[in-house]
Amino acid sequence: MFTISSLHIYPVKSLQGIALSDAVLTMQGLAFDRQWMLVDAAGKFVTQRQMPALARISTRLTAECLVLEHAGLPPLSIPLVPMPDNRCAVTVWRDTCMGCDEGAAASHWLTQAVGQWQGGDLRLVRFAPEGVRPVDPAYMDGDSADTAFSDGYPFLIVSEASLAAVNVQLLANGAEAVPMARFRPNIVLSGMSAFGENDCKTFTATDASYRFTLRKPCQRCKTTTVDQRTGVIANPKEPLRTLTAMNPYPHLSGAYFGQNATLTLGHGVVIKVGDQVQ
Repeated sequence: MFTISSLHIYPVKSLQGIALSDAVLTMQGLAFDRQWMLVDAAGKFVTQRQMPALARISTRLTAECLVLEHAGLPPLSIPLVPMPDNRCAVTVWRDTCMGCDEGAAASHWLTQAVGQWQGGDLRLVRFAPEGVRPVDPAYMDGDSADTAFSDGYPFLIVSEASLAAVNVQLLANGAEAVPMARFRPNIVLSGMSAFGENDCKTFTATDASYRFTLRKPCQRCKTTTVDQRTGVIANPKEPLRTLTAMNPYPHLSGAYFGQNATLTLGHGVVIKVGDQVQ
């Protein structure tokens, strides 16, 4: 039996996240997770991999708006109701899907906050309400699922003990410990042994109201080197170097931490911090 110790959403891909006490489960992830992202003039996604300074933009949700905040600028409010006439094609990794451009004012605000990318202004786009972006079927065992603007899966699940184990090794290597925010999880579990999530196939609520199926380990990128409040990269090699050395998957090379997952039961159910899963 394990306990959900924290829940997190990232309304705008690569901007700061929001810790929640509860969230509505959808097939595309926790409600409002990765429903927006930044794109360049060609509609290609832009993240902290290219612009670490994006980590300095905070996000919050009200009943009516998504609010972006950055030091020295007035907050930017984006209505939660999409603008129906601003459809545009956008690209995230190898997928092209439909988005809704949030307009010139949002683009100008982003340029003031973090500057241009490759000589052009950033644009803020929302995942189109009717959009469908399928998860890679290679890891779905015949099931199907879709996501919004996440890298590839609607949920990322990790355990507190796994982070503790990584930090023990980081300190042993002479590096600094890192907070969970570096890994941008959606669901964090307590009561599990270190890397116990790697040995599980499903997590089911004790009342059987929802179930997640774990699909594949999450390969990590340079975003884990970015301080998720300041946008500063103090050590460009860590924690990736330590994760690569700790890699528990002999058939895979690289840095891995956490498990990508899909929802197989419970669309519309409310998940809460403190829930028990097994």
